[in-house]
Amino acid sequence: MSKEQAPIDATQTSDDSNDSRVTTDSTDGADSTVSAEQEQLLPQLVAHLREHRAKLREEWVGRIRDTHLLQAMTPQEMAAETTSVYDNYVEVLETGSVEALQHYARDLSERIIPRGVETHEVVGIVLLLRDVLARSLFEKYQRDFALLNRVLDAYEPAANRIANTVAVSFVDERERVIRQQQDAIRELSTPVLPVRERLLILPIIGVLDGERARQLTEQLLNGIRTHRAKVVVIDITGAPDVDTNVANHLVQTVDASRLMGASVIITGLSPTIAHTLVTLGVDLSKIHTMGDLQGGLEEAERLLGFRVKRKDGAPTP
Repeated sequence: MSKEQAPIDATQTSDDSNDSRVTTDSTDGADSTVSAEQEQLLPQLVAHLREHRAKLREEWVGRIRDTHLLQAMTPQEMAAETTSVYDNYVEVLETGSVEALQHYARDLSERIIPRGVETHEVVGIVLLLRDVLARSLFEKYQRDFALLNRVLDAYEPAANRIANTVAVSFVDERERVIRQQQDAIRELSTPVLPVRERLLILPIIGVLDGERARQLTEQLLNGIRTHRAKVVVIDITGAPDVDTNVANHLVQTVDASRLMGASVIITGLSPTIAHTLVTLGVDLSKIHTMGDLQGGLEEAERLLGFRVKRKDGAPTP
């Protein structure tokens, strides 16, 4: 009996294996069927959203107003931007092109960030549009729950991808604008000014930290090269204090300027800063200092070979 049962067990095992392969193949086939069905449903969804464009856009704008978003924009600006966003949203649903969406999101960010629109507002209006369109699809397909589920399965992933892409693009653009503004502020806070031929002045106002000191050096060296300067006057009258790192950075700035052929005169040292530099043991032998800006400019002119005369022709003392 045992010999007769052995082939039967082997056959059953083989049948189980075949059943397993059939199950796997069936699952893969089902996934392909679902994906294909979703691709077929998307054109229907897009056609529906375009057909009811005016009504859905108005509903969306109403919800934007109710939630007090985009208040920095005029009604005309809001109408233009919401129309543009709606059309691009539906187009991306149809094509699935993330690259086109990213390009549009960057353009949108460039337009609305200068108007004072915040990140949470952009994310909010996109999520509101997603919900308005989802409600419209629910109303259209609510009598057939099986079809409704398939419709939402096709819509929701695409809608979520759009929301994420717009949010990330807006944040990236906003960070880029902030970096540009910070760079502009830094340049204005440490301007290198040509006073006359071969003479530059660098007034420093406010706290001089390590980052600003590095920027100061970079701008000064670029100014020396651009204007072919021979003398630079750095006035720190407006700097309340310096620490060890900044003091050493000033010394390095002087050394770097000398390597480029320019002498540096530092003016406006307050008693507090002078005491700090001595206490910190900073090497002051390479630093040429004058009491105030006027004295520094006079010394700079002397180094350049200029001689100031009074109107009556007599030289100044």
